[in-house]
Amino acid sequence: MSDTLVEIPAVANICDGGNLDCGSGLLLIIRKAMLETPQSGVLEIRSTEISVREDLPAWCRMTKNPYLGWSVGTGTNRFFVQRGGESKAESDAAAEQAKNYRWRARAHWQASENTVKVYARNHGWDVGQPASFDVKDAAPSAVEYVLNALAACLAMGLQLRASRAGVTIDELEVALSASIENINVFLGLETDGHAGFKEITGTAYVQSDSDDATIQKLWAETLHTSPVANSLTRPVPLTIEVKTI
Repeated sequence: MSDTLVEIPAVANICDGGNLDCGSGLLLIIRKAMLETPQSGVLEIRSTEISVREDLPAWCRMTKNPYLGWSVGTGTNRFFVQRGGESKAESDAAAEQAKNYRWRARAHWQASENTVKVYARNHGWDVGQPASFDVKDAAPSAVEYVLNALAACLAMGLQLRASRAGVTIDELEVALSASIENINVFLGLETDGHAGFKEITGTAYVQSDSDDATIQKLWAETLHTSPVANSLTRPVPLTIEVKTI
């Protein structure tokens, strides 16, 4: 039985998830919007990610919010859910669980290649020396991974905010460069200063039909809310012990 709607129901509230899918934060946005929707009212959820069609009905069954179906809108997909049984306490508990989520990583040294294999969820990749000055290496350095993690976080963050604001981005590239305060500290040659980033500079190149003021506003929001940018600019307590096995 098709879940494509021919007749669109009367909508009490709308939330725009941009290009988010159910696994990358859309459900948290839906939960907040659902609390702002009158009981038995219909929430329209907009997302360009078609996988929502497969994942949203299961969430609706779990939370007792009836799934009504979907339709193709102008530049986005429209999904319709009626507010049902999930209480504010249950919604708040889900939001708190997301806040307390712990990301995990594991790294294993590969002696034969003098690289480290790192693992996160179902992914694994090689990392070279923390810092390398060679033109070519078997794997990117740890410092380069950090820098590229920031670039990727900013690029995806800007695209997310643009999609939720109805702004189309045709091309986007973030180019960053950084210097280390004193790499000799890491090498054990000096003790003055530290071996972390001294400064990071860069440019985001955006091709869009939108005006510059809108892009600048979205970029400021992206920088302010980036998980990686905040991790680099705010003190983070490190409690990492070593165990002999």
